[in-house]
Amino acid sequence: MDLEIRIAGTANDSIVDGPGIRFTIFVQGCPHHCKGCHNPQTHPYDGGTVTDTDTLLKKALSNPLLDGVTFSGGEPFVYAKQLAYLAKQLKEHNLNIVTYTGYTFERLLTEANKENGFMELLSQTDILIDGPYIEEQRSLLLLFRGSTNQRILDVKKSLENKSPVIMPLDNQ
Repeated sequence: MDLEIRIAGTANDSIVDGPGIRFTIFVQGCPHHCKGCHNPQTHPYDGGTVTDTDTLLKKALSNPLLDGVTFSGGEPFVYAKQLAYLAKQLKEHNLNIVTYTGYTFERLLTEANKENGFMELLSQTDILIDGPYIEEQRSLLLLFRGSTNQRILDVKKSLENKSPVIMPLDNQ
């Protein structure tokens, strides 16, 4: 199965979008429009280019140094089903998944249904960086985040507890 997805671009060897060396996919389209967003060009739903999950899989797997893949944006949960499908394939190659979202973990749980695929993507995500970027809470000292309200969550434990569990990473 091959699913289409609109992306703003990719980064082949990022070290700022999660732990280790990462292939980062920036999806196109975002409902949040956070003031001071780092990627405002990703907001319009009609921007970027259309590609497919097979192409993204091949690009990611072409780098043997990767520790994982990061879904950023835009808002990855706009493409939850496509990214869940891609994440499942990537995990078969021992790559971990980090997903950024402007939603909170609690909101994703509350709004999850079969149509939107939120639970599908959450279940394939290892680390979730949640919450909107809030310019007034900006900090350059945060690991993998832009503002102090954003959290780095252990998704497996968070799903088990049905509440957010902070990921114990150094320098948080």
